[in-house]
Amino acid sequence: MKILTGEQYNAELEYSSTTSRNNEELDRTVLNIIEEVREKGDAALKEFTAKFDNVMLDDLLVSEEEIIEARTLVNGDFIRAIKKAHKNIKAFHEEQTEKSWFTTKESGILLGQKITPLASVGIYVPGGKATYPSTVLMNAIPAKIAGVKKIAVTTPAGKDGKINPHVLVAAAEVGIKTIYKVGGAQAIAALAYGTETVQKVAKIVGPGNAYVARAKKWVFGDVAIDMIAGPSEICVVADETAVPRFVAADLLSQAEHDEQATAVCITTSQSFTEELCEEVKKQTAILERKTIIEESIAENGRIVLVDSLNEAFDLVNKLAPEHLQLMVANPMEQMQFIDNAGAIFLGNHSPEALGDYIAGPNHTLPTSGTSTFSSPLGVYDFIKRSSIIHYSEKALLDVADDIITLANAEGLSAHANSIAIRKADK
Repeated sequence: MKILTGEQYNAELEYSSTTSRNNEELDRTVLNIIEEVREKGDAALKEFTAKFDNVMLDDLLVSEEEIIEARTLVNGDFIRAIKKAHKNIKAFHEEQTEKSWFTTKESGILLGQKITPLASVGIYVPGGKATYPSTVLMNAIPAKIAGVKKIAVTTPAGKDGKINPHVLVAAAEVGIKTIYKVGGAQAIAALAYGTETVQKVAKIVGPGNAYVARAKKWVFGDVAIDMIAGPSEICVVADETAVPRFVAADLLSQAEHDEQATAVCITTSQSFTEELCEEVKKQTAILERKTIIEESIAENGRIVLVDSLNEAFDLVNKLAPEHLQLMVANPMEQMQFIDNAGAIFLGNHSPEALGDYIAGPNHTLPTSGTSTFSSPLGVYDFIKRSSIIHYSEKALLDVADDIITLANAEGLSAHANSIAIRKADK
């Protein structure tokens, strides 16, 4: 891992904020895929699955028999864990529910807000380097709580043409029966525009690789999306109370996602820096995804030595990380200084992986600095709000002249007339 001073890391952040990755070639590929799917439907999905995943599919839909079989292919410990995760995630997200509300005034005015769940949602679940049953839970449970009636999952099939059984069991746990064996940009296009088999949805949620992210960007507007997720990120702020082996383990837990993942530790202790470097090397050597971790750490791993926690928090707010761990004395008190982070984990015994699986808060989080303006996925992402306005005749006449004045100031005479015609009718 590169060791930097706070000043050096600040300069690095400044530079990265003024440069942007060239996505022209990626976009050409993605736009071609989207157009092919729109024109050729299921045939394009099968062609791209054969081309990119080396899988020949007869059916795009997972059968009921495959879902039933999946439960026999996972062990009892997984079943128990998925049920516990389901319970915790459900309990947390039930706190986010919104209700329609109305206010009335004596003059005959009623105002309010009507909450309506989205009609349909498509959940993208990544495959490839890992499988993510937890992603099914994190996306489906808040959608269910919001009241979404039609929920579908799409995820890449393995070489045998089947979906990972852990993903299927997670889908069954939350009551999802519509599961497509499609991944990549072609899956996003299918959800956005529909094919003979895949039904068009109102919103697409879930993380994915660069092709998935760019596809979501290009279909946005024709369909809603949750966010455009980038590579996974973790930032740990550590003082002398942090445990080096814990911090190393937590950094590596994110580095194993892929080579573009970012793992940063900001610390006030020189001795901690040295111990952390040793722990990172020691733990990396024995991990299964060593090759991915080594490349991630070499390219994007940083240990930043600062003079104070105030300097650390300034850097955190500029980085705006997806995951932030405050492994410092009195983390609850220090949390007040954090403005930008997707999820905040407090203390030595609240590792990021806790949030990934079992704690309850959503693990679909803003990345690439977008926590400066966006939030974790939640029930609120699966509803829409309609404003309700009712005025009695008297209430309208009381404000008629004001509306006419404002409409005329904007040069919108038809607006003014729609009020004047009612006024003249009296």
